Amino acid sequence: MLAMFARFSALPSTDVADTRQETVRMNALGLFGPQSEGWRLNREATLLLGAGPRALLMQIAHPLVAEGVAQHSNFRDDPWRRLRATLRSYLTIIYGTTAEARAEIGRLNQFHRHVTGPIRDPDAARTFGASYAARDPVLSLWVHATLIDATLVAHERWIGRLTADRRAAFYRESRPIGRAFGVPDQLLPADVAAFDAYIEAMIGPDGPIKVGATARELAGAILRPPLGPLHPILARIPASLYAWTLWPAIDLLPARIRTGYGLPWGRRERAVAAWLSAGFRAWRPLLPASFRTMPWALSADARLAGR
Repeated sequence: MLAMFARFSALPSTDVADTRQETVRMNALGLFGPQSEGWRLNREATLLLGAGPRALLMQIAHPLVAEGVAQHSNFRDDPWRRLRATLRSYLTIIYGTTAEARAEIGRLNQFHRHVTGPIRDPDAARTFGASYAARDPVLSLWVHATLIDATLVAHERWIGRLTADRRAAFYRESRPIGRAFGVPDQLLPADVAAFDAYIEAMIGPDGPIKVGATARELAGAILRPPLGPLHPILARIPASLYAWTLWPAIDLLPARIRTGYGLPWGRRERAVAAWLSAGFRAWRPLLPASFRTMPWALSADARLAGR
């Protein structure tokens, strides 16, 4: 340490100033930066309406993730809190400074060390054993993968198809984040084609993703969320009056997962979902960019512009 300090202090003052400026600049860029697909694809605030519920439903479709959520959160009573926390963490890692992103990764890793417990669902226990741990690299990979997958699916269905190069770049940028969450390199899919194959294998008939009773119970809080936590007056509104607004998100789910949750998906649900999705695509170009851009992205833009 003293030797490093001596070398640094021996530099000419102009070199020291340049080094400091470069350090500040790199910190401001964050882990991704404005030229990344991560910054481009996560800007759309309206994508949250589809990508958010889809990612949560895909996550808890893994029986062990469902166990962890059920046992270590008040998700049933206040799903908004978990959604806000997930969104805040994810977008801090994408758009925060390098220091902020690394601090958030460290905070999440520390928190998840304590997310352990017995597997209470008998079917899950027969398959996976007696206990679970959120820091299991296999579970970390699945949660990480659902966020990537949800962003890609929602963007391609609601905004436009992505070129093969853009999909490949978006996934490639995500791999260091997976490693930071404890997923070893040999477990991470090597490229986007391997990632797509991984998702298919996980949700396939022989894969570990089986929607269980715990997941179905939690799904009610996602698809018919109580409004009371947002404001006491809203608690009086019956869920039946607004649940249909989440049908476009259900439409984004793989058919096998949707069936596993036992969600009705007849002509009415498909028609309403298509109508809402079409309305979103029509209105999106007419909305000001500042209105439909995530606050984290706007903050990052302002940071790099020196505001």
